[in-house]
Amino acid sequence: MRVALFATCLADAMFPDAARATVTLLERLGHDVAFPAAQTCCGQMHINTGYRRQARTLVRHHTDVFEPYDAIVAPSGSCVGSVRHQHTAIARDAGDERLAARTAQLATRTWELSEFLIDVLGVEDVGAYFPHRVTYHPTCHSLRMLRVGSKPLRLLRAVRGIDLVELPAAEQCCGFGGTFALKNADTSAAMLADKTGHILATGADVITAGDASCLMHIGGGLSRLESEVRPLHLAQILAATDGSRP
Repeated sequence: MRVALFATCLADAMFPDAARATVTLLERLGHDVAFPAAQTCCGQMHINTGYRRQARTLVRHHTDVFEPYDAIVAPSGSCVGSVRHQHTAIARDAGDERLAARTAQLATRTWELSEFLIDVLGVEDVGAYFPHRVTYHPTCHSLRMLRVGSKPLRLLRAVRGIDLVELPAAEQCCGFGGTFALKNADTSAAMLADKTGHILATGADVITAGDASCLMHIGGGLSRLESEVRPLHLAQILAATDGSRP
């Protein structure tokens, strides 16, 4: 299987360890992972902000870059959600049915990390070791758009040494939502306060999620509270072993 890493903009620019951990994990499971250097933004930011015409070029480019691969894996439910549920609509809006067919086909081969591990590889125990108290935040796009359900939790429960604790009101949004946090700052801050309060109530050392964007938002809130709780991407926990230090 030819597997490509779809790193995403945020991982590339700010959270490269999440992308590296995805590669480390997949290679440990016996897969060769390619990193197509020509990849750019998938266009989600433009689409969600109303710049659908400008997103067409990005959608076409994304399709051109990743089409040769059997599977495309990203450490982001948000970006995978855009590829699956927005790209074909953008192509059809432009009247480009050929591109629409290509994007629809690519969408069937594009996976969020936990989906790929469980639904494609059939693996729950990835050989990870992480002796820390951890709580998990299910991000909105993974929960509501991709419907990954309990897959991340099933993977976390199989990690050796972990003390996995339930997050109260876990399905409540953290308040990020991309530009939502900028355009609706007061509402976003209130939602974040609820989320950080629930995280602190667990006594966890680490808050994990499948999207770096939400972890960035939550991490900022925890930092302002001078909390020692660490935000850490799901991929970094799953990639951790006895000799590693995520």
